[in-house]
Amino acid sequence: MTQGAGQGPAARTETLRDFRVPAYVHDVPANVMPTDPVPDSPEPAQFPDGYTPTERDLPVINRGDTVQVEVVQPVSRPSDEMGPLFVVGDVHGYLDELLAALREKGLVDAEGTWAADNARLWFLGDFTDRGPDGIGVIDLVMRLSAEAAAAGGYCKALMGNHELLLLGAKRFGDTPVNSGAGTATFQAAWLLNGGQKSDMDRLQDVHLQWMSRLDAIEIEDDHLLMHSDTTAYLDYGDSIEAVNDTVRETLTRNDADECWDLFRKFTKRFAFRDGESGPGAVRELLGAYGGSRVVHGHSPIPYLLGEVGTEDADGEDNGPVVEGPHVYAGGLAIAMDGGVTMAGKLLVQQLPMDI
Repeated sequence: MTQGAGQGPAARTETLRDFRVPAYVHDVPANVMPTDPVPDSPEPAQFPDGYTPTERDLPVINRGDTVQVEVVQPVSRPSDEMGPLFVVGDVHGYLDELLAALREKGLVDAEGTWAADNARLWFLGDFTDRGPDGIGVIDLVMRLSAEAAAAGGYCKALMGNHELLLLGAKRFGDTPVNSGAGTATFQAAWLLNGGQKSDMDRLQDVHLQWMSRLDAIEIEDDHLLMHSDTTAYLDYGDSIEAVNDTVRETLTRNDADECWDLFRKFTKRFAFRDGESGPGAVRELLGAYGGSRVVHGHSPIPYLLGEVGTEDADGEDNGPVVEGPHVYAGGLAIAMDGGVTMAGKLLVQQLPMDI
């Protein structure tokens, strides 16, 4: 298991939240250059792949400081004295919305400082891209990791496909990779999927180290936590430890093609959505890694429901209203991406859920 930890607002560049349907709904092939039009792709099976890590004893940042690193020793508590468990869906740079959602649950105070004593908080990945302050989100998660540990709880994080994408864009830039569908680059894919120049400009070594050490998958209170709703995790190991080790080793080797394949696979989605095959796909993961229910982000709930929001002439959103997590696949899966990038809701949920 790992620990993960805010920074001020950055100049906002236009994101896909300003448009009717975000590009990731169509899962734009990453080999398409940013100057090319976004192709229509209504079939989920045509989406590209990609995503996520968490690690123990991660470096954490002091508030307002992205250079000085402090390691905080956690308060020792017996496991049966740990507090309630919360999970957070995709944030995508929406720092203000994240702070508001955490305050609503009593996890942070008015200043954004940890206020939940020995509670446990898991982020399911996708901290950056599309929204205005992805680096601020990462800084906050790193800081909360230190503050929660000092209070006897913890704040941890999983890797999302957008962490893999940002790492690849920083490490490999315009280096061509073997996409299986022509020439592709991490830089082009990052821009197409909402990469923000302000995030890249503020990205520091401490952020890169934190992202590269995140775990891909973990289990907590019989809940199998992962970012993507895909069975691609099975390609990387038959145990949680094996998957997390393989992902970290892949990133350590720093091979562009290998990292691209990891990103591509962890961008897959909708494996649990089909009424007939979905429950079986979840059971396959639970059988390999344990737990009785999968909790994931990645796929916005409106798209899992097969509903696409539209805007009328006055700009009012006519799409489905997301009030909370979506339980599906025969009750075996909980989706946590409320669609904050499409004027949806940034979800923070206490587990277990009453179903």
